Amino acid sequence: MFLCQYACILSLYSCFLRHARSRNYVSESEVCKLESVPLDFGDYHPLKPITVTESKTKKMNRKGSTSSTSSSSSSSVLDPLSSVLDGTDPLSLFAAAADPVPTTATMDSTRKKRDKDDSPAVGSDFEPWSSKRGEILARYTTTEKLSINLYMGSEKGKAATTGSAVSEKVRTRLEELDDLEEGSQKELLNLTQQDYMNRIEELNQSLKDAWSSDQKVKALKIVIQCSKLLSDTTVIQFYPSKFVLITDILDTFGKLVYERIQSMCVDNRVSLPDNFSPECVNDTAKETCLNWFFKIASIRELIPRFYVEAAILKCNKFLSKTGISECLPRLTSMIRGIGDPLVAVYARAYLCRVGMEVAPQLKESLNKNFFDFLLTFKQIHGDTVQNQLVVQCVEIPLYLTLYSPAIDWILQCIAYRAPEVLLTEMMERCKKLGNNALLLNSVMSAFRAEFIAARSMDFIGMIKECDESGFPKHLLFRSLGLNLALADPPENDRLQILNEAWKVITKLKNPQDYINCAEVWVEYTCRHFTKREVNTVLADVIKHMTPDRAFEDAYPQLQSIIQKVITYIYDFSLLFSVEKFLPFLDMFQKESVRVEVCKCIMESFIKHQQESTKDPVILNALLHICKTMHDSVNALTLEDEKRMLAALINGFIKMVSFGRDFEQQLSFYVEARSMFCNLEPVLVQLIHSVNQLAMETRKVMKGNHSRKTAAFVRACVAFCFITIPSLSSIFTRLNLYLHSGQVALANQCLSQADAFFKAAVSLVPEVPKMISVDGKMRPSDAFLLEFLCNFFSTLLVVPDHPEQGVLFLVRGLLNVIQDYTWEDNSDDKIRIYTNVLHLLSAMTQEAYIYHVDKVDSNDTLYGGDSKFLTEINKLCETVIAQILDHLKTLGKEETLKRQSQLALYFFNTILAHGDLRNNKLNQLSVNLWNLAQKHGFADTKTMVKTLEYIKRRSNQPEMSHFTDLALRLPLQSRT
Repeated sequence: MFLCQYACILSLYSCFLRHARSRNYVSESEVCKLESVPLDFGDYHPLKPITVTESKTKKMNRKGSTSSTSSSSSSSVLDPLSSVLDGTDPLSLFAAAADPVPTTATMDSTRKKRDKDDSPAVGSDFEPWSSKRGEILARYTTTEKLSINLYMGSEKGKAATTGSAVSEKVRTRLEELDDLEEGSQKELLNLTQQDYMNRIEELNQSLKDAWSSDQKVKALKIVIQCSKLLSDTTVIQFYPSKFVLITDILDTFGKLVYERIQSMCVDNRVSLPDNFSPECVNDTAKETCLNWFFKIASIRELIPRFYVEAAILKCNKFLSKTGISECLPRLTSMIRGIGDPLVAVYARAYLCRVGMEVAPQLKESLNKNFFDFLLTFKQIHGDTVQNQLVVQCVEIPLYLTLYSPAIDWILQCIAYRAPEVLLTEMMERCKKLGNNALLLNSVMSAFRAEFIAARSMDFIGMIKECDESGFPKHLLFRSLGLNLALADPPENDRLQILNEAWKVITKLKNPQDYINCAEVWVEYTCRHFTKREVNTVLADVIKHMTPDRAFEDAYPQLQSIIQKVITYIYDFSLLFSVEKFLPFLDMFQKESVRVEVCKCIMESFIKHQQESTKDPVILNALLHICKTMHDSVNALTLEDEKRMLAALINGFIKMVSFGRDFEQQLSFYVEARSMFCNLEPVLVQLIHSVNQLAMETRKVMKGNHSRKTAAFVRACVAFCFITIPSLSSIFTRLNLYLHSGQVALANQCLSQADAFFKAAVSLVPEVPKMISVDGKMRPSDAFLLEFLCNFFSTLLVVPDHPEQGVLFLVRGLLNVIQDYTWEDNSDDKIRIYTNVLHLLSAMTQEAYIYHVDKVDSNDTLYGGDSKFLTEINKLCETVIAQILDHLKTLGKEETLKRQSQLALYFFNTILAHGDLRNNKLNQLSVNLWNLAQKHGFADTKTMVKTLEYIKRRSNQPEMSHFTDLALRLPLQSRT
């Protein structure tokens, strides 16, 4: 049956082009325009926000009452989404069903209570201890051997029964705790720092295991043993890190105890609220809580007793409202019994840490804790400490730095949201202690930057009077500089502050000390001074860091300086006028660091440069920086890195403009091509930029090129033609050939345009079956189909070469398409041929739908010549034969669906481009329609819509023959 239909169709196809529908594109455009309807906007604007009408329903409690609805709205415009939901949100209804809405009075009281409870709470602006933990562990290390006592366990005390007397219980507990003194420990000696940390982690895990196996006394023994380690200062420089490790175990223990007691308060599966009162706690939980405190009170040694009680300080909430406020002063007083000042100050730090977590509002206890420390501060310089330092061969400056984490934390807790008057009090106390540098540094680190900046000159005076032997002055100036980077000092003091600080900084002999301070003060200089002062500072940095190549050990600080300079000086004409900026960049000798710095500079340029530039200083400097980035690319460079570098270079290229000096612009692009030849995206950008330059030239000349501009445009075209073959991506080359050919055609460079199009045609056979898209292999057919459709649209307006014959480019492209190896299960080749029919149909029109200005297309060259139309008909016969042959091969059962789709696709082509008043063409379309739905694979909705379209077209002028056609197109159901 299909063969009969195929023979009929084949006998009719030759009439397609002879009876191509004559098109009047102007009148068709007018018919297809949307109908304009006058509209009174009033207050309406499409960007004006919609006011949603809110409906509220009030239900009366009286019997027989009906619910009345009160509606309030400020606009008659309704939100369509709200109207669908009838004014109700399903999530809101669900929440309302679970939790009835409280009355206004209840909400107000709840809000006031919450505000009262939350007001003293620690906010997100408070730097937590966890952020300091890693820094302390990294900073305070040792190579000396360490020792540790491990708990070995014991079987004593496990025979106690539930019915024992109270005195027996107490005695048993005491015996269990005394077991620590009776050989239950094992001392491990000669441990490295890593071994020591591993052992501490084992103890932490043992604590969790003991707790999970309900061995609470064993867990307590482990915590006591760990706390005892904090009294050991035999390796004193490791003490801050030891404190961090041990207090992690204490925190774990405190959390386990609190959660255990809290779980005992669950009543009917309802847990305690966050802000519970002791009255909500049952007797069992209170007794257990008291039991823990009694156990801890029986610990004989001060340090473990203090730390373990501080770890469970939060549990006082279960016993009384004032429990925590009563315990804090007592624990503060207990610390006075610790003789070693280093051990004592870290104990105070832990108490502040716990206090800020459980009762941040009790600032008085925290203040007392610190003032106690100040009273005992002179112990640091006592004979006991000095003798200990001599034994361990530790210098006093190093020893004082061990105090910094603890004092900084204590002062941070005290200074958190504290009034300015407290800073004044702290400064007075520092003066009474002889302006101790250690304390002064911690004060500047703890208080708000605005407070410090306002008293900058006072702090400089105190720094001058400090004794430099214990704590170097340059560290104090660094701390002051960090505050001034965050807040501005009084304007009249700014220059004096810089001079006083730099006098000290520039005298530093150690390059590392120098660069650590200079890095901070560069930001202050950039914030408040001109390029003259910035240049002076950069020159001083170069002077200090160049000898002995000291800069090689200070790349992070030097990078930070560059980042700060370009943050505040983002006018690049001003930046590159800073004499020492480029010499400063020369200190980055390591390639990876140098590239990172160049990337930072280019990111800043792209971000802040608002207008295009032709400043030779900027161009030369940025070309050098971009060249540095480009030259870092090698075979091992990741694709993401290449894309990032190319994007930065492209951003720079786009910002370069020489105005009307087009020749200089082209010279810049030529130079850029030679410099960035290894980055393909940059070459693509350069081709697009040169094409844009050619079109700008055409715009300036209004399409009428002079001899000079015509030569310039040909030079632009030559640039593109030479550059495109160097690209690796085949579809990038195809699209650029097409785009560049269009530009050449627009500039009346006909022979050059032909060269681009020929190159594109010759490149099509090289298209691989699979291409990489975003790192994944994809079939290339869809991309090739898209390109060829764009190519056909261009070929309509390309005039024939007088020596190449009629439609030589179309013929060449058809030959390439015919010879290309397509996938067996693909119909893209036939879809391409169908698009070729669209092109050929458009070529038969007396006037083409579009033209290129100043370029005569074939409609003008041939003027509807019969020989020209005959050639088009021959091409059409060849193409249709290919389409029908393919339809014939799809007659097998497994390919009938594809046959149906292609038949309908071909039918739509005839419908759009054929003159259906011709009986033969009319019959061809009917046969294709029947073939499309013969085997039940046609989409019914599509067929119905197509038929409706034909009926609508029949109502238009000169389209009455569509009425007869519609009657001949039956709709067949799938059944």
